[in-house]
Amino acid sequence: MRLIVFFDLPTYTKQDLQNYNLFRRFLIKEGFAMMQESVYTKILLNGTMANLLKERIKKNAPKKGLVQMLLVTEKQFASIEYISGESKSIIEDSDKRFLVY
Repeated sequence: MRLIVFFDLPTYTKQDLQNYNLFRRFLIKEGFAMMQESVYTKILLNGTMANLLKERIKKNAPKKGLVQMLLVTEKQFASIEYISGESKSIIEDSDKRFLVY
């Protein structure tokens, strides 16, 4: 399974910018990798882990802005079609438990 988090957060004030950075850093510490700006993804082993992570995200999401989550299977994720651009090598398309970069 793969959890994809999409977010569109305001950055008008200093506090907004701080909230944006805190949320982004939270996602990175939770093991998410950036697919593109404001779209992060993480591989999960099962539905239980997905539910726990979704609850942590809900607790850490800023009050302002839009944060969305989508849970997909690896087969669904693998069917992403690139219209322009190409896959970035920093995204690990593997379900290995231990990754070394």
